[in-house]
Amino acid sequence: MVHKSALFCLSVFVYVIATVNGEDPYRFFDWKVTYGDIYPLGVKQQGILINGQFPGPEIYSVTNDNLIINVHNHLSEPFLISWNGVQQRRNSYQDGVYGTTCPIPPGKNFTYILQMKDQIGSFYYFPSLAFHKAAGGFGAIKILSRPLIPVPFPEPAGDFSVLIGDWYKINHHKLKAVLDNGHRLPSPDGILINGHGSGASFTVDQGKTYRFRISNVGLQNSLNFRIQGHKLKLVEVEGTHTVQTTYSSLDVHVGQSYSVLVTMDQPARDFYIAVSTRFSSKLLTSTATLHYSNSAGKLSGPIPGGPTTIDWSLNQARSVRTNLTASGPRPNPQGSYHYGMINISRTIRLASSHGQVDGKQRYAVNSVSFKPADTPLKLADYFKIGGVFRVGSIPDSPTGGQMYLDTSVMGADFRAFIEIVFENRENIVQSWHLDGYNFWVVGLDGGSWTPASRNQYNLKDAVSRSTTQVYPKSWTAIYVALDNVGMWNVRTEYWARQYLGQQFYLRVYSPVESIRDEYPIPKNALLCGRASGRTTRP
Repeated sequence: MVHKSALFCLSVFVYVIATVNGEDPYRFFDWKVTYGDIYPLGVKQQGILINGQFPGPEIYSVTNDNLIINVHNHLSEPFLISWNGVQQRRNSYQDGVYGTTCPIPPGKNFTYILQMKDQIGSFYYFPSLAFHKAAGGFGAIKILSRPLIPVPFPEPAGDFSVLIGDWYKINHHKLKAVLDNGHRLPSPDGILINGHGSGASFTVDQGKTYRFRISNVGLQNSLNFRIQGHKLKLVEVEGTHTVQTTYSSLDVHVGQSYSVLVTMDQPARDFYIAVSTRFSSKLLTSTATLHYSNSAGKLSGPIPGGPTTIDWSLNQARSVRTNLTASGPRPNPQGSYHYGMINISRTIRLASSHGQVDGKQRYAVNSVSFKPADTPLKLADYFKIGGVFRVGSIPDSPTGGQMYLDTSVMGADFRAFIEIVFENRENIVQSWHLDGYNFWVVGLDGGSWTPASRNQYNLKDAVSRSTTQVYPKSWTAIYVALDNVGMWNVRTEYWARQYLGQQFYLRVYSPVESIRDEYPIPKNALLCGRASGRTTRP
């Protein structure tokens, strides 16, 4: 184990050397993953801690920083961390999902080497295996703009990360057993705000403006975020500066991240921060405290209520648009890439479904319920190990056929520009995520999608993000520029559904197989399954 002071000195040394040589800076993290007692809803539970913390430590970085994160697994089972929204440019080996990376065995460690390449914004990390996400192991990621790149708002007086999500009192091993036995989970028991069912607090100075980065790290529920007596000015969504629209509250669907500015323009007292479930049969609400530093009064008045209709949420979603004049991670306007003027080369329609396979509950995409292979797909691809997966094992469009199990991998060409339509024929709000990319959310509406639906697409300033919601009996369409070679997970963020098969992998392939397009396999890559015993050295 490296001593923290030595690690810090090494970090400073490498940072200075890298800066002098013109290389992007390095930041070092040393994480110990353990089980520990937590009491988020007032009941003792077994939680997953990182360096003794629940939630885990915040990752603070700047565009293009190199992150060296050494993860020591002290659990009694394999463990992996994934980085929601971090694109892993040319480097899907670091993505931290089982399709790309071998799990870290108990008692072992693995060092992730990530670069925040050409990214800014608000994201989070989480444990991707088993049902660990229901026990913790998640934390916030901030990627700040480089000093010379203008940001389209004054620097706030403070920058808070707010991790919200639904939560169970039931042990995560028991939840996993329910799913493994072919049953559905009960409804969650409560809502957490930064790991607390109640009691979280944010201290601010009257008259100043603060940034709140809100991420829904929960398991299934869309959540509404609001602050008593204060307005929320939206400024960033998953790495994209947005048109600065002001809202009274904000719907944050599972897996999504938003940044808002809040000005402390009220009398000096304490105010409720409220988070509640949306579109659920049982309304769950949790509160935190916005504490003015010169507060003259405690919390008072009713907890502010949230919206109640889907139309309200749909209209808000349509109002979230890209700020075309703002710079992103580079010193050029975000609107300089004219996505609406590029011809799409392929349309992929993805329909979710649920049902029984061999008497057990399963979930599927285009009738295929994902079955993990005995070897990570990316490793099988690299070592050319046959029989692990088959490209084309999931169709481009719904078949309407009976659900079946397969290790579903869809092939795609490097540098293609494609359209994906998520079709939701169910009565729940769904949320979909694509690793390795941001995409433009060009359209969403009720009913069935048809080619004529393209007439209503936003081809000018659609928001670019990595996670999008699909409303009940509705569709959402996205455009994606496939400029990142790799094996990328496409999944529902409804975590029980993901665990029971509602996911697949998109293999973005370049026949050149050049290091210009994709980094070589990491020399420290863990090897498992049929890749065991092979070498990563040239």
